[in-house]
Amino acid sequence: MSGLPETTMLLLNRDGSRLDLTLNNPERRNALSGEMVDELHQVLDAIAPDRSIRTVVMRGAGGMFCAGGDIKGFKAGFQADADPKAIAASNRTFGDFLIKLNNLPQVVVMLVEGAAMGGGLGLVCVSDVAIATAETRFSMTETSLGIPPAQIAPFVAERLGVTQARRLMLTGARFKGGTAAELGLVHFCEADTAALEARLDEVLGEIDRCAPGANAATKDIVLTSRREPLAATLDMAADHFAACMLSDEGREGVGAFLEKRKARWIERQ
Repeated sequence: MSGLPETTMLLLNRDGSRLDLTLNNPERRNALSGEMVDELHQVLDAIAPDRSIRTVVMRGAGGMFCAGGDIKGFKAGFQADADPKAIAASNRTFGDFLIKLNNLPQVVVMLVEGAAMGGGLGLVCVSDVAIATAETRFSMTETSLGIPPAQIAPFVAERLGVTQARRLMLTGARFKGGTAAELGLVHFCEADTAALEARLDEVLGEIDRCAPGANAATKDIVLTSRREPLAATLDMAADHFAACMLSDEGREGVGAFLEKRKARWIERQ
């Protein structure tokens, strides 16, 4: 596929401005192995500068979103002579991926079925739109295994707030799609896969009305506001506003509004 890396642990399908990205290791419940994380890094690096891709839809193969970290792959870390620095560096690689996914200019939509455990729940926390089925199971299981939810913890706290994040991480509580929606982990809870797909179609139609450059700028403003002083954020936001106003996209959007027609970036009628 032109512009995208060859992958074995991911299925990639380009449909117009949409990229479907499927975690593809159903035999291991789509666990986040080192190989899968490496491929995810490669895909994000390839698509981040590509404005012809406007939306990334992520899901798991076989009706299972993601069971979290590859526990069998952790076995090497249990050896007496294992290097703590090497283990930490490997763990940190997943954090770097979460940063990339969180900052991705494209709109990231996640379809969550089956289960989202541990790192899989962490993935949901860096989506722009998350849609789950009512029977999807969620839990942060790391502490029950004797390890912390190290790389996902800051993203979970940002998504849910510190109080709920602490409760869920320190108890390993299990819950389903309805509770996930109440907590704000997911935006929509649907009865089944058919309803989930219908909701996806609705969401994609909404995204299609939004200009890709404006969406990228908006994500940058929102994320910057979480780490920079207000004045600095507003200065940056003003620069984004000016750049978008003077861009071809901005001129097209204003022209379409005044002429009462659809903007040229709208694919879905």
